[in-house]
Amino acid sequence: MGGIIMINLSRDQFEGLKASGKVFPVIVDYSGDQTTPINIFYNLDGKYKFLLESAGTGEKQGRYSFLGQDPITTIKSDKTNIIVSSSDGEKSNQGNILNFIKDYLKVDYEDCNSEIPFVGGLVGYIGYDVIRQIEDIDDNNSREINVPETYLLKYKIVICYDHLKRNISIIYNVYPEDSKNYEEILRGIEETYENITKLQEARKLEIVGKEKSFKSNFTKKEFCSAVDKVRDYIKSGEASQIVISQRFTIDSNSEPFDVYRRLRSLNPSPYLFYIDYEDFQVVGASPESLVSLSGDKVITNPIAGTRKRGKTREEDIALREELINDPKEKSEHDMLVELGKEDLATVSKEGSIEVERYMEIENYSHVMHLVATVSGKLKEGLDSVDAFKSCFPAGTVSGSPRRRSMEIIEELENVKREIYSGAVGYFSLNGDMDFCIGIRSIVFKDNKAYIQAGAGIVLDSKPENEYEETINKAKALIEVI
Repeated sequence: MGGIIMINLSRDQFEGLKASGKVFPVIVDYSGDQTTPINIFYNLDGKYKFLLESAGTGEKQGRYSFLGQDPITTIKSDKTNIIVSSSDGEKSNQGNILNFIKDYLKVDYEDCNSEIPFVGGLVGYIGYDVIRQIEDIDDNNSREINVPETYLLKYKIVICYDHLKRNISIIYNVYPEDSKNYEEILRGIEETYENITKLQEARKLEIVGKEKSFKSNFTKKEFCSAVDKVRDYIKSGEASQIVISQRFTIDSNSEPFDVYRRLRSLNPSPYLFYIDYEDFQVVGASPESLVSLSGDKVITNPIAGTRKRGKTREEDIALREELINDPKEKSEHDMLVELGKEDLATVSKEGSIEVERYMEIENYSHVMHLVATVSGKLKEGLDSVDAFKSCFPAGTVSGSPRRRSMEIIEELENVKREIYSGAVGYFSLNGDMDFCIGIRSIVFKDNKAYIQAGAGIVLDSKPENEYEETINKAKALIEVI
């Protein structure tokens, strides 16, 4: 077995864990210095392929990329109808999808002291419209893209690329019903390694430069009118901030993974994702965490405050100073940091909430943002789904107070948000969880690309400026199609 650095379990350890009835991972580490996550992805030839990556924060490199194919189970939901598909067939359930996920993740798992945050579990998205499983919000608008509200995929084998060590870890999760012995599993892992590290011919990306025509679900006049209506609600004391968005639709025959490659080069972000659901694809470069859980530490990263990037270094610095000193942006940032603290307080131990970063600038390809980090220690007896629910949907894409903001969004926006402003990420079998907000994302379906962008409206918002903010946010996505 060539290229092996380490196997996490001996045969005796494997047999002991198998006899215990627990779910556990067999992890084999290989040298990965002659390949890349992109090369590995091109070698995957199965269905429902995914790639989750991170460019860290702003312009820094994240540590792990995760890949997989051929899930053993798919879970999708629409309202209270939940469909679970596996080798046993398709089963329909009725209920709250978040409660279903909570129960589904209750397995007796032994992580074998792995430091890898995602060892297997559920990967995918939870759409914005799942809010109606949490709050009693009107359901007036139609679905334009028409994808499931939630779509999660469970993989038996996960591939982890460690950018720090330049290693590839292949993780095979052993379930009680698994009939394979130790040697058979190792042979299967070796075969996977050989398949994913085949050399690929360089695949050129065509240059995308020409202007694309797109249509929005709002005219500029309609969007500005919606901003004015929001300001009226704020004046009357019904809310302090509300996020209004518009959706752009582009005719596209682009290969979605090529778009992903261009996007990760043009707009490296903390959350980069590509998920192929066969009849549609979700591609994104989100700058913003919804919530993550590592051990008992729960974290959210509110982003509020935006400026476009300058064309010169001097203009960039001037815009940075303007952003930091803008009272409207500071007010919005403070409001959402407080909301993040309140959200985490519902699931965190008393006295454990900390603001680790406050009003820090992060630069992206087309925009700069004011960013904060809020953390807490999860209360005993709670889990990753409880942490997820505490922050969903993010205040940065809904508003404050959250429920009234969502009611006004339903009134003023004219289509369901679907994946936009929901969450994309994973629930790990080891209890960890990491979801970003479903922004700066593209849904490809039926030869169309759908992009959505919003602006946080406060009392002194200027409608034209807010309209331009949504355009600036969408530009990085429109340019790569």
